[in-house]
Amino acid sequence: MPDRRRIARYQRVPELGPRLLFFSGGTALTDISRELKTFTYNSIHLVTPFDSGGSSAKLRDAFDMPAIGDLRSRIMSLADETILGNPDVVRLFAYRFPADAEQSELVQILESLISGNDKKISSIGNPMRRLIRNHLGYFRNAMPKDFDLRGASIGNLVLAGGYLNNSQKLDSIVFLFSRLVGVRGTVQTVTNDNLHLAAELADGKTIVGQHKLTGKETSPLKSPIKRVFLSRQLNKPTPIKVDMPKKKRGLIKDADLICYPPGSLFSSILANLLPGGVGKSVAMNGAPKVYIPSLGRDPEQLGLSLSDSVDKILSTLRGDTGIDCPTDRLLNFVLLDTKSGKYPIPMMRRAIRKKGIEIIDTPLISEESAPYYDPKLVVSALLSISA
Repeated sequence: MPDRRRIARYQRVPELGPRLLFFSGGTALTDISRELKTFTYNSIHLVTPFDSGGSSAKLRDAFDMPAIGDLRSRIMSLADETILGNPDVVRLFAYRFPADAEQSELVQILESLISGNDKKISSIGNPMRRLIRNHLGYFRNAMPKDFDLRGASIGNLVLAGGYLNNSQKLDSIVFLFSRLVGVRGTVQTVTNDNLHLAAELADGKTIVGQHKLTGKETSPLKSPIKRVFLSRQLNKPTPIKVDMPKKKRGLIKDADLICYPPGSLFSSILANLLPGGVGKSVAMNGAPKVYIPSLGRDPEQLGLSLSDSVDKILSTLRGDTGIDCPTDRLLNFVLLDTKSGKYPIPMMRRAIRKKGIEIIDTPLISEESAPYYDPKLVVSALLSISA
């Protein structure tokens, strides 16, 4: 690696690039997604709508809807930002309301956008401008009086308005949103259900809410996570099993490579593997499957080695396929850069190899990107491995 001939071929004709599938909605994949656009317009990104913190929490509380923040973020990272795309739409959807303005001022900005008079929307041609104004108008009509617009993303408000205006169907508005920004790939939720992520800890406690697991909005966990599951309610654990829609299973079955990418282990990666049908679809695909561990400290991996993290991925998938499913149907490679990377968890490379999983130790971090992965090196490695 890298396979420079193959990479050059993809760069010449990205329309025919490989279908690299990623199970993650986290921000760790944002820069990698932007790099992917150079080589393939066919990458697939399955994200969860379970986030319960940040701006997504405001919308979920107000409208009892799935989380859309990670969806918007991934779609925007894959948007066509060239003059051949819709750069005015991309800029509008990336705009956030000032965090220090008065609510009355923010409502005026929103209403100016809805009327079409604001310069951020007036330069967008119809029918796109009309569609955006319509969805923002629907959001405005449904918006509770106490809804806090400070720091709100216009993209999130358009998605929320479209969701409410389309009989609470997420896929249709995600498709429209993707078309508006000229997304270079496919971004979908792993399930459309309005659910929350819950975790059973080693000390016997159960907590509900993705934001309570990541250590970003609350104190880091003091007890390791044993397992995660889906809950119908946020205020108490109410376990529920849901199935992945059949059309989305097809995306997994047809992928040229499946990647469990850098990101929070439980809330970003394993959460995507929980719906019924995911594990079976992965096992039915004979393409390479790759795990790229996170660099730096992941509070969710408290008490885990790299080998333990691999076991968590395998056991979650086998919860759908059955415990006898061969490892090589679920995971083939672990991609590392031990020369430049700082992995705070014990590697236990021998234990990983004993599972029949090959470790590829290759440059993934450059001087410019350190201490983080270099998107160009990561994408080059994945393109070289893909079927």
